[in-house]
Amino acid sequence: MNRSAIASGVKCIDEERRVLLTFKHHLTDPSGRLSSWSGHNCCQWNGLSCDNHTGHIVKMDLRNPYPYIVYDVEWDFVDYQRSCLSGKINPSLLSIKHLYYLDLSWNDFQGIHIPNFLGNLTSLRYLNLSYASFSGEILSKTLSWLSRLSSLKYLNLGGVDLRKAGVSWLHYVNMLPSLLELHLSACRIHSNQLPLSLPTLNFTSLSVLDMSEFFFNSSIPSWFSNLTSLKTLDLYGSTFVGPIPNDFSSFKNLEHLDLSGNQLEGQIPKLIGNFCTLKTLSLAENLFEKEVIRDVLNGLTDCSNSRLESLDLSLILLNYELPASIGKLHKLQYLTLQGNSFLGSIPESIGNLSSLKELTLSSNHLNGSIPESLGQLSELVHLDLSHNLWEGSLTEFHFINLTKLDSFGVSTDRPMPLIFNVTYDLVPPFKLRQIHIENCLVGDAFLVWLQSQTELFEVTLSGTGISGIPEDWLLKISPQLMILDLSNNQIQGKLPFQSKFPQLFILDLSRNRFSKSIPINFGQLMPNLESLSLSDNHLDGTIPPSICEMQYMWILSLRNNQFFGEFPRAWSLWGKISVVDVSENNLSGNIPSSKGIPSSLVILKMSNNNFGGKIPSSLQNCSLLSRIDLGGNNLSGNLPSWIGSMVTLHILQLRPNSFSGHIPKHLCNLVNLHVLDLAHNNLSGTIPKCLDKLGSEDSSDWDVYNYDERTTIVSKGRDLEYGSSNVDLVKGIDLSLNNLEGEIHQEISSLIELSILNLSMNHLHGKIPTNIGNMSSLETLDLSHNHLLGEIPQSLSTLNYLNHLNLSYNNFSGRIPSGDQLQTLTDPSIYEGNPSLCGFPLSTKCPGDDKPTTSGNVPVEDNDEDDNKKLGLYVSIVFGFITGFWGVCGTLLVMKLWRYAYFRFFDNIKEKIIVGIAVKVARFRKRNL
Repeated sequence: MNRSAIASGVKCIDEERRVLLTFKHHLTDPSGRLSSWSGHNCCQWNGLSCDNHTGHIVKMDLRNPYPYIVYDVEWDFVDYQRSCLSGKINPSLLSIKHLYYLDLSWNDFQGIHIPNFLGNLTSLRYLNLSYASFSGEILSKTLSWLSRLSSLKYLNLGGVDLRKAGVSWLHYVNMLPSLLELHLSACRIHSNQLPLSLPTLNFTSLSVLDMSEFFFNSSIPSWFSNLTSLKTLDLYGSTFVGPIPNDFSSFKNLEHLDLSGNQLEGQIPKLIGNFCTLKTLSLAENLFEKEVIRDVLNGLTDCSNSRLESLDLSLILLNYELPASIGKLHKLQYLTLQGNSFLGSIPESIGNLSSLKELTLSSNHLNGSIPESLGQLSELVHLDLSHNLWEGSLTEFHFINLTKLDSFGVSTDRPMPLIFNVTYDLVPPFKLRQIHIENCLVGDAFLVWLQSQTELFEVTLSGTGISGIPEDWLLKISPQLMILDLSNNQIQGKLPFQSKFPQLFILDLSRNRFSKSIPINFGQLMPNLESLSLSDNHLDGTIPPSICEMQYMWILSLRNNQFFGEFPRAWSLWGKISVVDVSENNLSGNIPSSKGIPSSLVILKMSNNNFGGKIPSSLQNCSLLSRIDLGGNNLSGNLPSWIGSMVTLHILQLRPNSFSGHIPKHLCNLVNLHVLDLAHNNLSGTIPKCLDKLGSEDSSDWDVYNYDERTTIVSKGRDLEYGSSNVDLVKGIDLSLNNLEGEIHQEISSLIELSILNLSMNHLHGKIPTNIGNMSSLETLDLSHNHLLGEIPQSLSTLNYLNHLNLSYNNFSGRIPSGDQLQTLTDPSIYEGNPSLCGFPLSTKCPGDDKPTTSGNVPVEDNDEDDNKKLGLYVSIVFGFITGFWGVCGTLLVMKLWRYAYFRFFDNIKEKIIVGIAVKVARFRKRNL
């Protein structure tokens, strides 16, 4: 609404009013945003502005008031969707001839083409069509309409798919000489649509260029450096590679530079014009050398009057101490250094950053005590110190002046926890909305301290040693609470829920001592819950049917409790469920399928219960299933052949049960399967030859966010537990303790990535495949308790990773092969029950092993021959060592370039392993908070 027009009594042109009503008629407006478009004076209608003198409509701002904001956890998709305008852009808009401002962003025009008549609105100086679900296909044919807007100063086509526009998009943009701002974020332009050079560049007055979130995979075009008037350059997440062009030093006026999320490397052109002009700088997630970033930091802190307000150097694997000079950046408001390997402590000079609003130091190797000077940052709103190596304690002095603190996170990865040492009478000077504390001892005084925080919508207190949580405090925050994580504590008693939590979407109470049953009305208390983890407690009773009323449920983990009775039959109501884990309980009955099984399932774990009956056939409708564990039940019947159609399966565990019949050949269709465990059943028949097809395609497994998965796999003769981060590394087949017969087919030797093969306790006969040595990744091989015979293949000695072997109780004969790895397996029990075997490590010697070796009984020629053989062996060993050493190390010593690359490779590998998990956590919090 144009208030000045109203004050001056200006009324709109009647013809334009009728045009606007026609325009409105073709739009869909579910929230009534255009309800004010009635009456005679259109200058008073929402979203419109008139010229104060002529009454002509000059501005139309119909931007959705609920745009998606990445870091806003309170953003509501329902509010956004209800506020979206949709429908048709009527050509009557052309009658608004004086329109210079048009904003239709963040609406939902459901893929309609951008109308080319917009090019006739020649008065336009501002055009924003971003993220409004327009189709860009029409642009490939009629993009010329854009060139007619010669007065255009601002153009935003963010989110419009320009892939089919070829290079013409740039040709027509280049015909806009008045253009000052160009926003093309996430337009899907590829490298072949972005020429590295341009003969002429007309929009040299450009001050803002946003080409973020592309997929270029090419170097930065050299013509960028001709945009010498640039004040803002945003290339975030566009996968540019290689060095930054040296010509970038021409940016003398640059104030905002974002190069994050690329693969840039090498040097950074000297000061990129002048570091001292920069207000925001982000170099995060690139491949710059550590020394380069150190130079950047020095250059920034050397500015006598630094203007820097925001600095992001996260995820670059920096591994040195934070310089004390960082305290010179007095105007700094946002400092993000997460996901690196910074060492040492936080410099005391951090307290000099009096303007600081956000400080993120998470996922580093910072250690020592947290300095009390942090308590002087009176403007601080967000403080994240999580996932470091802190020691000592936090006291009230760390928070004394943090009156504006809104979000606080701290955790330590040290065995000895950080102590949260506040006094009972302390009233915090702030009102937090987010608190995230892990692996810190907080004490009873903290719970008193916590009760003053009544505006929280996210609470994580994991591994803090608390034994209870004040129910009256939970009642105070329940209306706005969205995330509650009290995992890994010692909280006892019943679940602390007496009231409704209408906004809660993540609840994690796992690894506590909760007992009793889940409230019957649990589903009504938390209608919007998406993730529920109550695993590793002492809960009992039945699972209430009301839990199926949580229609947004995504993850359900009730693992390792004492639930009994049947699983709720209405679980088919979960339309979005990805994970159901009810393993290690006392549930019984059949797996419910009468009402269907949720087709959205990715992980299904129901192991170690008392389920009976058959595998329900409706499970085959779950086309996304990646992991199935139904072991440790009383399931029976034949293995259904339709399992072979579930091509997304990566893990199938059915041990132990009472399955019978043959192993269906259809299982060989599971080309993504890397763990097949059918052990401890009553399966008969032969092993299918085609099992060598298992896991032949190495596609990545599903990564279900925020699910603490645990998978138990029998390996190396014992149960080993794997988490979601490393279970994909295991590749195994276990068919042990069945009634299988026939031979071990040679084809199985082609599974060169298999690490576990257990065929023990069957009725297999014949020989071990001679080329079993091809299975170069094998770590566990158990063929015991069968009827196998013949000699053990010599190729077995080439399995360099083999550390668990059991060939006992068969009919093997002859000498046990020798080899470096086999020589480490010294337990004779792995060969017992084979009376015709001989050689190390058995006490039974092979024929010829007792041949005399003394010189009195052996001809001199034989002694000389033995000595010659030994000499030849020693010479071969020495020669082999010299050849191997100089073939690798010698080359590295001589070839300087190779030497640097070799050691840099292992250095990078080491650092990536150390910070990999921390980086993943940091990325998740950045994406979802």
